[in-house]
Amino acid sequence: MIPKVFREVIDLGDGREISIETGKLAKQAHGSVVVQSGKCMLLCTVVSNYEQKDLNFLPLTVDYREKFAAAGRYPGGFFKREARPSDGEVLTMRLVDRVLRPLFPKDYHSETQVMIQLMSHDEDVMPDAMAGLAASAAIQLSDFPFECPISEARVGRVNGEFVINPTRAQLEESDLDMMIGASADSVMMVEGEMDEISEEEMADAIKFAHEAIKVQCAAQVRLAEAFGKKAIREYEGEREDEDLAKKVHDMAYDKVYAIAKAGSAKHERSAAFQEIKEDIKATFSEEELEDYGGLVSDYYRKAEKAAIRDLTLNEGLRLDGRQTDEIRPIWCEIDYLPSTHGSAIFTRGETQALATVTLGTSRDANQLDMPSFEGEERFYLHYNFPPFCTGEARPIRGTSRREVGHGNLAQRALKGMIPEECPYTVRIVSEVLESNGSSSMATVCSGTIALMDAGVQMKKPVSGIAMGLISDADSGKYAVLSDILGDEDHLGDMDFKVTGTADGITACQMDIKVKGLSYEILVDALKQARNGRLHILEKLTETIAAPNAEVKDHAPTMVTRRIPNEFIGALIGPGGKVIQELQKETETTIVINEDPVTEEGVVEILGVGRTGIDAVMTKIDSLMFKPTVGNVYQVKVIKMLDFGAVVEYMDAPGNEVLLHVSELAWERTENVSDVVNMGDVFDVKYFGQDPRTRKEKVSRKAILPKPEGYVARPPRDNSRDSRGGRDNRGRDNRGRDNRRDDRKPREDRKPREDKKEE
Repeated sequence: MIPKVFREVIDLGDGREISIETGKLAKQAHGSVVVQSGKCMLLCTVVSNYEQKDLNFLPLTVDYREKFAAAGRYPGGFFKREARPSDGEVLTMRLVDRVLRPLFPKDYHSETQVMIQLMSHDEDVMPDAMAGLAASAAIQLSDFPFECPISEARVGRVNGEFVINPTRAQLEESDLDMMIGASADSVMMVEGEMDEISEEEMADAIKFAHEAIKVQCAAQVRLAEAFGKKAIREYEGEREDEDLAKKVHDMAYDKVYAIAKAGSAKHERSAAFQEIKEDIKATFSEEELEDYGGLVSDYYRKAEKAAIRDLTLNEGLRLDGRQTDEIRPIWCEIDYLPSTHGSAIFTRGETQALATVTLGTSRDANQLDMPSFEGEERFYLHYNFPPFCTGEARPIRGTSRREVGHGNLAQRALKGMIPEECPYTVRIVSEVLESNGSSSMATVCSGTIALMDAGVQMKKPVSGIAMGLISDADSGKYAVLSDILGDEDHLGDMDFKVTGTADGITACQMDIKVKGLSYEILVDALKQARNGRLHILEKLTETIAAPNAEVKDHAPTMVTRRIPNEFIGALIGPGGKVIQELQKETETTIVINEDPVTEEGVVEILGVGRTGIDAVMTKIDSLMFKPTVGNVYQVKVIKMLDFGAVVEYMDAPGNEVLLHVSELAWERTENVSDVVNMGDVFDVKYFGQDPRTRKEKVSRKAILPKPEGYVARPPRDNSRDSRGGRDNRGRDNRGRDNRRDDRKPREDRKPREDKKEE
């Protein structure tokens, strides 16, 4: 018997719907829903253990996976089973995690797992836009302590009109692609890429998405009420001691305020704060510390945070002595690494990124193979964050989710500035060497000047800046911080990163920690970010004003050539013989693709220096060479035969034609060597295809003057009647059939073996 199913439908306003249902699948989970739009179906389950972990954070795991069966496909490769998550899945996990995590109580430390699975795929629906809705809806059906329902929505703009959850086809026409996460009351997360839009346009897009999210949150509330809202579980919260909190605050606040006001470097400041903390602990006995030493540390952190925030709000000063809108000192250098195709160092304060650029062919494109999307990237960026960049020692166990997310943000910031006609596949690798505040934005800056150093003809340079916000709801004061430090990231109310050119925003990432942030404050913050971004952009262009006109001498030059489809096979040769030998001889890399629209062959030739490339181009010209009837061409003798000479067109090496002995000279020629020899160069006239031999015909004698008194030989008479009726020898006149009837069997003829049995 099928259990009772509860269902809510969300109208997207343009004929599309999203449904949320529960009660049929995964009922042992603490909450489960199926979210569907079109043929796209996501199953989300949530479970949270009842035992509290001895941790000072929420051990939340958000897992998003796309099943290949959902699209009727097999996983690629030899291992026919879904394995580690793709970068696309990791990015979706991060989007959901960033909205969910702040809504759990700070003292809730039970291990919690959110699992979202794509069970059925629809080409017209992008599933990641519904992942946040699915996660929140499942939590609403559980007994978890969770503040309020949230949802996420993608917003695009096509022909000037905003669109909620656009299709992939619509996104290709859109000038922005933003994912917004919010509750009914507050925007909490923004991430996306834009085509140089203004700050006001970005705020309008966020508002539009928020209105749609409010409808999705209301649907979750209705579903939970219909299903039966569970009582929120009881759990053992963190221990509190108000008297101890006040005591630690009074001991720490003024000292922290004084050190913060003095302005100092990261390690010096950290050591001073640690000393204050140790001095406070020293006022307690060993027994007291054993009993509530953890609380002392927690209350000290709160006092430190309060003192630093108050310093900024009251005096406009920051930990390192800067004003709120001041950018740290910047220095840049290009062409630092001698063997790379392009390289650059960008250093801003205590943050440093070294970027390298590698140029390749379409064969080097990054292949994307997900159930919801198949394609390739001709521009991609990888970001590495080793532990030494923050002065730590810890094991490296693969690429972290953070590295995937930060690299994707920098890639989105830059990719719109790579021209479509760029012939290369371009890879940037950013090595973060120091970090104290926004290494992802340092990656954007170092990536920009590394691309320019490599000779990639960027449309415009891009810079990026990380901004912060400190606000006080009671007093109404707020301070927007430009170029935040790592410490300011933790203690602020908003962390947002903005990248762009001088003309507009190209990418952003925001995590908003304060409820009900007004759009006025958001726009003010974005405008201050623009000023900082332009300041940084000026430093970049002082280092390199425009992309280098040419690639480096040791970097490969890329030339693209289109050839008619019928010549592709000739260039490849039987079993790839021609192209392989050509690559070896010219020391180039040759890649041939077919244009799906024109069906032309697109030949990519990659080589260091022009010599090899020119040789390949000459070979292509030779293969495509078609002589015109009536034209005269210069040829060279490359082979001597009894009945003529094989000659090669000088304009198209490799193109050969037979010059028959009868076309060498007007006089009768007994021996070919009497007229021409190996290596001789002379002109011939092209006559096209000889109707008699069906082979191409060229003539040397046709462009020579006739000898005086020359008498042409009479043409051969091919009529068989002139030879005594040869045509009468045809099959019908030979009488062979009649003759067969007169033949008698031979008496001594042996019977055939297969007739013996008969």
